Amino acid sequence: MVNNPLIVDRAATRLSAEDLAALRENLTEQRLFRQEQLQQLAGAAPSRKGDVPRHDAASQVEVHVKLAAAARMVLADVEAALRRMDEGSYGTCRLCRGPIARERLMIVPQARYCARCQHVREAGR
Repeated sequence: MVNNPLIVDRAATRLSAEDLAALRENLTEQRLFRQEQLQQLAGAAPSRKGDVPRHDAASQVEVHVKLAAAARMVLADVEAALRRMDEGSYGTCRLCRGPIARERLMIVPQARYCARCQHVREAGR
């Protein structure tokens, strides 16, 4: 077992058919959850009227907008991962084209980058 996440252990990158099926199921469930979440957020838009003080209502609207934006972002990532599965490129890093570790995909099934490239991207922010 390789302890350094920046060194690729080829055996740890292989996805079995069972792994792919489980990951697809997880992504499909995430997609449904986010779609439902967005529907609930659209139906439960915070009101600016009533007994809520004006600054509290503005805060509620801001939180509501940020929740919806985050849900849309995760939904887009999940749908992109499902497309990569359909195209046969799932599990391949979008930057270095190397494999994404199985363990990473099991934790973050919508991951686009291997641990090394993700680290580089985050360091560059």
